[in-house]
Amino acid sequence: MRRRQEPSEAVRQPPLVSMGALKGAILLLAVAAAAGPLSAGWVERVYSRGFYRWLQPHLTEAANRTPLALFDLAGAAVLGGLIVWWVVRLRNAARGGTGRTVMGLTMDTAFAGALVYLLFLIVWGLNYRREPLQTALDFREDRITQQALRALASRTIAELNLLHAETARAVWPELSGVSAILQPGFERAQRQLGVAWNVSPGVPKRSVLNFYFTRTAVDGMTDPFFLETLINQDLLPFERPFVVAHEWSHLAGLADESEANFMGWLTCMQGSALTRYSAWVSLYGVVLSALPASERAMFATTLQPGPRRDLRAVTDRILGQSVPLARRASNLVYDRFLKANRVDAGIASYGGVVRLIVGTRFTSGDVPVLRRPPGA
Repeated sequence: MRRRQEPSEAVRQPPLVSMGALKGAILLLAVAAAAGPLSAGWVERVYSRGFYRWLQPHLTEAANRTPLALFDLAGAAVLGGLIVWWVVRLRNAARGGTGRTVMGLTMDTAFAGALVYLLFLIVWGLNYRREPLQTALDFREDRITQQALRALASRTIAELNLLHAETARAVWPELSGVSAILQPGFERAQRQLGVAWNVSPGVPKRSVLNFYFTRTAVDGMTDPFFLETLINQDLLPFERPFVVAHEWSHLAGLADESEANFMGWLTCMQGSALTRYSAWVSLYGVVLSALPASERAMFATTLQPGPRRDLRAVTDRILGQSVPLARRASNLVYDRFLKANRVDAGIASYGGVVRLIVGTRFTSGDVPVLRRPPGA
């Protein structure tokens, strides 16, 4: 009589690849992905205008179906899981010594971090390594002169004065209504910049990170895993359109902050007086900071009381809510994050929008001239 062998009696075959070897390979892959060279042209063609072009609408539209921030839920699950995992493992190892267990947990945590980093690169992060936007624009460094900067400063103040008068009696939409006034301009900006697909805009969402946003003077963020738009709920009404447009520009694959600012400004400029005013409010500080201190004071005196009050309200909001130490620490961490992702200017890249605006040739209606389609 033949009976079926129990698993313990069967001849056990060794696994083709041990778990330790697999974890080591994943860690090495993450290190290679972080440090290894990748052709910007390859990233542009294969990733940004290939895989990411396909992925973004699907992922953002799925995230838009729930008002909850999926980033919050996933972050809580991962962090909670790691804490429980450490506690259980350490309790089980307490009787026999914890040194070896701590080392194993540290390696396993590093492995989990490597998986998260690789997921970040696959879903969104490789956009940091694409071709610079200015290579597609009719952009020239020799256009960036003190005279051109003064002209942009003069225009910024003139637009603020004019648009404040036009919008003085307008009703600014709630955050939930910002998408409606931005959508037409966002679609036009995509065509003007040669974006290769119809980008799905993210529904502006509240995040549990809002406490962090207010304390560190962060206006919003693009969730790089679910491609959703998370916005500081305490923004003033006239700040919201530009901030949302900036985050939508990240969804369009513009990871560099100066490029996202450029597309966000362009989006608002293609819209109503409300969105245009929001764009110039956002630009005022970076434009004037590009000028010598003596000239800044001269230009500031030409600002009328209405926009002056709004700009003061922005400053008061930031100083009233944020904590200086937390603000500096957040800036330092984000600066290092950007540099680690090959944005050499780090956090200073936000101000690079002025260089892009001044160095780019525009036709009437603030339409940028392309030297060639991106990725061509």
